[in-house]
Amino acid sequence: MWRSCLRLQDWGRRLLKWPPGDPTASARLGPAPQSPARAYAPPTERKRFYQNVSITQGEGGFEINLDHRKLKTPQAKLFTVPSEALAIAVATEWDSQHDTIKFYTMHLTTLCNTSLDNPTQRSKDQLIWAAVKFLDTDTICYRVEEPETLVELQKNEWDPIIEWAEKRYGMEIGSSTSIMGPNIPAKTREVLVSHLASYNMWALQGIEFVMAQLKSMVLTLGLIDLRLTVEQAVLLSRLEEEYQIQKWGSIEWAHDYELQELRARTAAGTLFVHLCSENTTVKHKLLQE
Repeated sequence: MWRSCLRLQDWGRRLLKWPPGDPTASARLGPAPQSPARAYAPPTERKRFYQNVSITQGEGGFEINLDHRKLKTPQAKLFTVPSEALAIAVATEWDSQHDTIKFYTMHLTTLCNTSLDNPTQRSKDQLIWAAVKFLDTDTICYRVEEPETLVELQKNEWDPIIEWAEKRYGMEIGSSTSIMGPNIPAKTREVLVSHLASYNMWALQGIEFVMAQLKSMVLTLGLIDLRLTVEQAVLLSRLEEEYQIQKWGSIEWAHDYELQELRARTAAGTLFVHLCSENTTVKHKLLQE
């Protein structure tokens, strides 16, 4: 039984609570192309076909073993991750499945598959510019003109985050009520390109994934930089929707389910970014019976 994720679980709690093809044949997931932010969609559920999950270190990094099968990507590449901490996280996803494998809950595995296969064949520069382009349609940069209560809510909740980002990265963002959005200076884009270039390809895939969830580059920067918690970032990304729900009510259970799913995806993407930037090795036995 998997017993080696205490450090990982503690890290996950810190992120959440920090203040301000055929798996049977080759243990791989089948491809289902989507948007660039999530190039692979998890397949349908299937019965668990393995008993034990383990990690081994190979020449290219850390590998995941399902019984005696080595996990592979949808393109049949050996599933190898660059850090031990990320390998533990992925192995934990597989080990936590019960009688049925719920692939749609395995966000880290999906992100690793996307990073390994790069199905959209984008370079690092292309990933960076795709991320910067998110700023043009950033959720918190678009403001309403009415009702007054929502205008005030957006100002009170979103302005501090924009101000933080402008000060933190030395750039200008601003906001606008125009359908065209704010006029983003070229200097701001240069600053963001330079900042994102400090991340590796894997981390950039995770950053893009988080931005796709939050519909906001500014909120993603705040989350990755630990300025925001997952709960805060998600609620800020849904500010107008939450306002309408408070005013008109919500569909029973549907709202809570959607919120929890968004939190799970956002948390997984954020954890992925940090684990892909982690260079230390976990100093304990990986698997115990």
